Amino acid sequence: MKHNPQLSHRPATTSDLVDIATFAQNATELFFSYPKAVWPLSVAQLAAAMAERRGSTVALLNGQVAGFANFYQWQHGDFCALGNLMVAPQARGQGVAHYLVAVMEEQAREQYQATRMQVSCFNANSAGLLLYPKLGYRLSGIVERRDPQGARVALIQFDKAL
Repeated sequence: MKHNPQLSHRPATTSDLVDIATFAQNATELFFSYPKAVWPLSVAQLAAAMAERRGSTVALLNGQVAGFANFYQWQHGDFCALGNLMVAPQARGQGVAHYLVAVMEEQAREQYQATRMQVSCFNANSAGLLLYPKLGYRLSGIVERRDPQGARVALIQFDKAL
């Protein structure tokens, strides 16, 4: 990945949650990034996710919070599973997701000695489905889930050796 001096990162703080709560523009986007959340996304829902997950990180674009991600599963010495990946609407298409996934991979290796990273993406999330294979992720499974209306959807699982 080529270096972009406009991008940096740091651990997420509770004061970041007000901004992050605005990233999902509709219930569908929220479902893609945080399936258990209820639209509209609230600071309280994000705070609960941060409390039960690990590695909550923000990506900054020109110093402004532009992306968020964490791990919803982690097994020391084995794997981390990426969750809650969200990018601010005004920052989309500027490499924030690529950068943040790379940051989370590094964190998985360094803090958890993970040898692989898992990501999951719903079948209707074309941005995610195009992103992960480009970053070296390979299809590892497809499982049935239900969307908020109860319709059947496919959760497509990917895996990458770190």
